[in-house]
Amino acid sequence: MEQTVEQKLKALYELQTIHTKIDKIRQVRGELPMEVSDLEDEVAGLETRIQKIKAELDDLEDAIVTRKNMIKDSQANIKRYEAQLNEVKNNREYDAISKEIEIQGLEIQVCEKKIREHGFEITNKTQVYEKAQADLEERRKDLDAKKAELNNITSETEKDEAELAAKAQIAEENIEDRLLVAYKRLRANAKNGLAVVTIQRDSCSGCFNQIPPQRQLDIRQHKKIIVCEHCGRILIDEALTNEEHQAIVE
Repeated sequence: MEQTVEQKLKALYELQTIHTKIDKIRQVRGELPMEVSDLEDEVAGLETRIQKIKAELDDLEDAIVTRKNMIKDSQANIKRYEAQLNEVKNNREYDAISKEIEIQGLEIQVCEKKIREHGFEITNKTQVYEKAQADLEERRKDLDAKKAELNNITSETEKDEAELAAKAQIAEENIEDRLLVAYKRLRANAKNGLAVVTIQRDSCSGCFNQIPPQRQLDIRQHKKIIVCEHCGRILIDEALTNEEHQAIVE
C-alpha cells in the first residue's frame, strides 16, 4: 500500500533516531579506531625501516670482510713479488716488480680507507638501528594499550550496536529506495550524521539557517517532503518527531 507523506516522514525520522543512537555509541570509541590504525601503520613503517637498516649493516659487514680478504691477497702478492726481486736479472724486471709491489701497497691503503669508512657508517647506522628498535618497542606498547582500550569499549557496546543495526535494517525496509538513497547521501555528507532535522527557533536545526514562515507552514501540513534550501537536509515537523519518539519508546 502506498505510504502517505506523513508516514514516509515518520519512517525517515525513525531511521534517523536509530542511526543517531548508533552514532553516539561510536562516538564513545572516539578517535581510538583511527589511533589504532595510525599506530599499526607506524609500527609497520618502523619494522620496514629496521629491516632496511639491518640489511645495510649486513652489506657493510660483508664489504669489510671483502676488503680484508683483498688486503690479505695484496699482502701475499707483495711477499711473492719481494721474493722475485732477489731473482731479477736486469733493471727493467726490477722496476716492473717494484711497480707491482707499489700497486699492491696502494690497494692495501685503499682497502684500509674503505674499512675505516665502513666502520664509521656501521657505528652511525647502529645508533639509528638501536633508536628505531627502541621507538618500535614504545609504539608496540602504545598499540597494545590502545587495542586493549578499544576492545574493552567495543565489548561493552557491540551488543547494543548490533541490536540497533538490526532495527535500522528493518526500518530501512519501510522506506522507498529513492528516499533511502537520498537519506544515506545526506548522512554521509553531514558531519553530525543528521539527514532528518526539525525546525528550532524558526531555523533548520542542521545548519541553523532561518526557514521562511510559509515554508514552515508547508512542513507542518505534512503534504510533501521538504528539504532545507541551505543544507539539503530533510525538514520534519517537531510534532511528528514527538509522536514517532513515543511510538519507538512504546
